[in-house]
Amino acid sequence: MNIERLVAMANDIAAFFAADPDQDAAAEQVAVHLKKFWEPRMRKEIRRFVDQGGTGLSPVARRGVERL
Repeated sequence: MNIERLVAMANDIAAFFAADPDQDAAAEQVAVHLKKFWEPRMRKEIRRFVDQGGTGLSPVARRGVERL
């Protein structure tokens, strides 16, 4: 998996949901999307990336991944 691509995709998903004024709800929607549409390998890689610092992820994307 190309982690840069996964980060970009997670940030794009988070940008869509970030319009929600409730940022916790936005992060939950990111997590739901990742659970629903990303394959297990992708989720594993992005979780590992967050565990290693998660540089480059938006705050909403990071919180969404942390909820996986």
